Amino acid sequence: MRQKIMVDVDTGIDDALALLYLLADPRADIAAIASTAGNVPVEQVAANNLALLDLCRAPEIEVALGAAQPLAIPLRTTEDTHGPQGIGYAELPVSARPLSPRSAAQVWVDVARSAPGTVLGLCTGPLTNLALALELEPALPQLLRRLVIMGGAFQHPGNTTPASEWNVHVDPEAAKVVFDAFSAAPPDRRPIVCALDITETIEMVPDHLRRIAEYACTEPDTIPDPGDPLGMRSAATNPIVRFLIDAVRFYFEFHRQYGQGYLAHMHDPFAAAVALDPAVAVLRPATVDVELAGTITRATTVADWAGMWGREPNADIAVRTDPAAFFDQMIARIGEFAATVYPPAVQEVR
Repeated sequence: MRQKIMVDVDTGIDDALALLYLLADPRADIAAIASTAGNVPVEQVAANNLALLDLCRAPEIEVALGAAQPLAIPLRTTEDTHGPQGIGYAELPVSARPLSPRSAAQVWVDVARSAPGTVLGLCTGPLTNLALALELEPALPQLLRRLVIMGGAFQHPGNTTPASEWNVHVDPEAAKVVFDAFSAAPPDRRPIVCALDITETIEMVPDHLRRIAEYACTEPDTIPDPGDPLGMRSAATNPIVRFLIDAVRFYFEFHRQYGQGYLAHMHDPFAAAVALDPAVAVLRPATVDVELAGTITRATTVADWAGMWGREPNADIAVRTDPAAFFDQMIARIGEFAATVYPPAVQEVR
């Protein structure tokens, strides 16, 4: 049976791969896509989402515009990490698909109400839209089947401050609203949190792109190499493969610039995989809260593993996985999907 998923993204290179993964996986039925401000402004996020649906020749899927600003602080974007349009060096035509007339928060509520107890929520960006949706419908924790969040850092350094992860740092007030509200979720529906502790073990390298190209039956043209000049472009004949190479090359270059090697952390595709199959990761329950007042610890996610606060767990944190098995599945799914959407005989040369 296909799983109906409400997706909330701030697309973003790895968000784009998460969407590709979900579009490629026969288990996923994307009910709607909420666009949230984060990696780039919300209008660009929505444009990226619509253009990706075009690239994948996807059926009509509702794409909603979310809040342009976090709940309480100015928006901070990260074009240095994801490129000026949020998709690295890749370029996509502007889509003619319309945006939803409903707000992202309203779409969250309407989708959850339409099929109580069956819809899965997946958030790979800041939690602004979901926090606003909770204002409209406080029963969302009971209405959703489960929520999967990419965000936070627990026993791991932050990637925005020494203690905080990007998605939570962009809108910590929203993150606290969500974790507090989902304390009311039944124990078997606690949110699953994919934090930096686990997502920074999900390291994409150039060979992964080569394997996707092979599955897509296209020449692995200009697969990124550490010796390449900055900003090279792919001439791969499969448009999905070409998009992936041009987007992820930018991400490789960013990670190398900051001393992490010629690789890219695939935070969001991993969260998508966990949404489809929680058994992909070992989960450990904890009570999660978000620090809002600390001078140097603001936006830190804190996990009480031992019950010291005397509060019931409100999250299941992913603590272990098999990165090689994850990549094997993602590569096969996306590569075969690319070959189906653009069969080798009809691939266009740019």
